[in-house]
Amino acid sequence: MKFIITLAFKNLTRYKRRTLITAFAIAIGLMMFIVVDSVLIGVESESMRNLRWYETSAARIMHPDYWEDRLLMPLDMSIEDPYEIVDLLHNEGIAATPRINFAADMILYSDDFGEEGNMSVQVTAIDPELDNTVFRFEETLVEGNFPEPGTNQMVIGSWFAEDIGAEVGYWITLVTRGNGGFYEAMDMEIVGIVNCPNPNVNRTLLMVPIDTIGDYLAMEGNVTEINIGLPESADIPEEVERIKQLITDNGNELRVATWDELAQDYVALAEAKRGGTGMILFLVFIIAAVGISNTMLMAIYERIRELGMMRALGMQDRNIQLAFMIEAGGIGLIGSIVGVLLGIGVNLYLVNVGIDLGFLMRDMDMGYRIQSIMRGAWSISTLVTAFLFGTILSMLVAYIPTRRALKMDIPSCLRHQ
Repeated sequence: MKFIITLAFKNLTRYKRRTLITAFAIAIGLMMFIVVDSVLIGVESESMRNLRWYETSAARIMHPDYWEDRLLMPLDMSIEDPYEIVDLLHNEGIAATPRINFAADMILYSDDFGEEGNMSVQVTAIDPELDNTVFRFEETLVEGNFPEPGTNQMVIGSWFAEDIGAEVGYWITLVTRGNGGFYEAMDMEIVGIVNCPNPNVNRTLLMVPIDTIGDYLAMEGNVTEINIGLPESADIPEEVERIKQLITDNGNELRVATWDELAQDYVALAEAKRGGTGMILFLVFIIAAVGISNTMLMAIYERIRELGMMRALGMQDRNIQLAFMIEAGGIGLIGSIVGVLLGIGVNLYLVNVGIDLGFLMRDMDMGYRIQSIMRGAWSISTLVTAFLFGTILSMLVAYIPTRRALKMDIPSCLRHQ
């Protein structure tokens, strides 16, 4: 065995240029796999965080029938005595805040906006005192202030403000149907602008005080949802089951949905991402397989006379094949080491700095909940997989060309030019 290993590594040094070119091709493939997988993991992780912090919260309590018609945002399928449930959860150390979501037509006036117009919008009514115990909008305020309870004040997303030319101090009118079908018009003053890391929210956000909206819409203290905040380390399914039990024990029959149920579009995207990672790995397989197969095929057919001489001297076919496979493994080992080191080097930049894609995110909805900077994330399993894959696959793909060469008889090998 020692002789076979020594022979294999001597052959590596005999054909330095070919060895280095093939190893470099493998290294580039593995580096791309590490980098792309890192970016996708980082984007997925940040999207999950931004979903919970600015859009869905960790979980949400709703009327049992609200879920089926949630896209219509019905006001009649609401939660009665919401603060009783909020207090119940607070007593258990669980952050919670009520909200009312409703659809409206927003009317713009020429006095502020330069021209008149209207558009359909989704409005979120919040409890200004409790909302920031669950969501993190307070950290994203870039101009003005948050609405005060009992006022006709509104906060708007920065991208939305840019799109319609809104500024702090402008007035708009919201026209909607109240709880019971009547039409209601509400004049609201824009008092704050938030720049949220979640692009979906930044494009559409309109927040108003819940007590003001409750009076306008005749909600009689009811709300359409109660959002729940949980620590990042919490086991969300387990906590949701505990919350369900608390609500049931309190005599309420309500639905509790986790963030991933509420963000089905993102979950579908994450699953597609995993399929994309598999495709990347497949392409790396192709790069490595073609490179190693080509190298070993050329190496073997250039050394057919040498191969025939070894067989004539009594070296067994399986030992010859093993020597060539170890030689291919050596090429793969070099490529894997270089590829992993390159991947780590690029990933250091991605994790600490990232790639600014704000020029794309501003006008394009990619599904991910990130505003501009795409950062990577460390994955030890990816680094180990890339290293082992590059080495082991190199040995496996050398098997076929070596096997074909060994089918020639010894005289034919010795006469080969």
